[in-house]
Amino acid sequence: MEIRPRRSVLYMPGSNSRALEKAKTLAADCVVFDLEDACAPDVKATARNSVIEAVNQGGYGHREVVVRVNTIGSPWFNEDIEAVAQSQADAICLPKIESAAQIITVVELLDRYHAAASMTVWAMIETPLGVDKANEIAKASTRLSVLMLGTSDLAKELRVRHTPCRSGFLYSLNRCVIAARLAAIDVIDGVCLDLADDQGFATVCEQGRDLGFDGKSLIHPKQIAAANVSFGFNDDDVAHAEKVLAAWQQAEAESKAVAVVDGKLIEILHVEEARRLLAMAALIVTE
Repeated sequence: MEIRPRRSVLYMPGSNSRALEKAKTLAADCVVFDLEDACAPDVKATARNSVIEAVNQGGYGHREVVVRVNTIGSPWFNEDIEAVAQSQADAICLPKIESAAQIITVVELLDRYHAAASMTVWAMIETPLGVDKANEIAKASTRLSVLMLGTSDLAKELRVRHTPCRSGFLYSLNRCVIAARLAAIDVIDGVCLDLADDQGFATVCEQGRDLGFDGKSLIHPKQIAAANVSFGFNDDDVAHAEKVLAAWQQAEAESKAVAVVDGKLIEILHVEEARRLLAMAALIVTE
């Protein structure tokens, strides 16, 4: 799997031209231009045209550019797919996915419309059935690169409350993380709707990192910094990873199977983690 930073994944309304331009200046790793929930029915076609024009003009730098289309079976779906497939977007985000068959259908459409081989698919898990089928969905296609939790819709479907500890979501969150790891793809945590509670948001980001998520879905630019901190790496992390690799290289030179760093035993699994951390840290752009 290609290593790519996805610490901060910011939704931006496709119907807002100022937002499309603003995205070029934000420190988010990924921007998701939304044609679904953020666009009223009477502006969806216009929003689609605006998003595709902005994506094709470029200027988003290192940011991964994703377009969230309307749901499969909706009146706008086929035109959304065709437009995104023929655009310069990095990925297409599919809402409310509930089966591997849906992924396969979309991939076939992308191929039919001659989408670039590099264009990937993000699948949103937003329903109980989507959670139940997460393993199958995650393995449905080599184009699939990300599972993305839609916790707002999921809360409604599960009839659970949004609580600080997110106890009602834990099974779903864990199941999707496991599905992503089995398929060797990334998984992005759901949004936090409370923009007034900065400390609460930081706590939820830390929880998501501890659960194994690769990044956080965001609804406002003010959330970017906290997500980047929680899902990123600081100088101490990088320095420790470098020490691990140096110690391991020395151990290998002495034909040893283990090494010791700061009094702690280092094995090959720690070396693999250190290599991934350094590779990811090298890709993170500081702005």
